[in-house]
Amino acid sequence: MYRTNLYKKAGEKMNPQFKKGVLEICVLVILEKKDCYGYELIEKISKHIKISEGTIYPLLHKLTTEGFCITYLQESAEGPSRKYYQLTESGVEYLRKNLIEWKAFTKSVDTIIELGDEENHE
Repeated sequence: MYRTNLYKKAGEKMNPQFKKGVLEICVLVILEKKDCYGYELIEKISKHIKISEGTIYPLLHKLTTEGFCITYLQESAEGPSRKYYQLTESGVEYLRKNLIEWKAFTKSVDTIIELGDEENHE
């Protein structure tokens, strides 16, 4: 129970540097599954990581400028047209490369944490 509460609190007040490194991958993974508008991305990510609007829109601009996303407008029944983001082929390649690097990185960090735990319990 203590660990669960600890993780919940950590997710609410996560180190900003942790978030900064992972948000791009989160956005790309979501866009690979489905085109989304900015606020929709914020809602999806906010279910798991506390973020603000101010972090997503500059990232979407960067991804678009670098050619990893394209945008298009689509009418909305709930108001003005929405700008949707769609992953390009180079965006998919970029995502694949980053996922490989991310998995290797997190595996290495997990190994260090486990080794640290073993050393503390000997």
